[in-house]
Amino acid sequence: MYLEPCALRAPRPATPRSRCPTPRPPVESLLHAHLHEVFGERDADRRRATIARIYHDDVRFSDPEGVEVGHDALHAKVDAILGGAPPSFVFAAAGDAHVVQDLGHLAWTFGPEDGPPAVSGFDVLLVRDGRIASAYTVLTG
Repeated sequence: MYLEPCALRAPRPATPRSRCPTPRPPVESLLHAHLHEVFGERDADRRRATIARIYHDDVRFSDPEGVEVGHDALHAKVDAILGGAPPSFVFAAAGDAHVVQDLGHLAWTFGPEDGPPAVSGFDVLLVRDGRIASAYTVLTG
């Protein structure tokens, strides 16, 4: 099988001189969707649609407060987090995603967009059949 040189290269940020598309690998895309389109999404309808699209029905979400299972429980967890934070607080990636096979890691911060973060942590996702099966959040600051 012949692979174009683009397929052999690790993903990198797009540049004006890039000849090859540089799409995110699936696990990396799920890490960013988990952070921005679920935990960072204040519109409940959009969040629910994303949850249905990227997580298995029996997804397990674990954080220091406990374990939530399923779409509804995950949605309620995000509602509680965002509902307890000022509207100006946003989630932001804090570095690059790291992926090994079906496992991904992404550090993040949560706080005012133009100020220091109120909390920081990282997420670890286990992906099965292209969707998130388990998500773990570790708080670091």
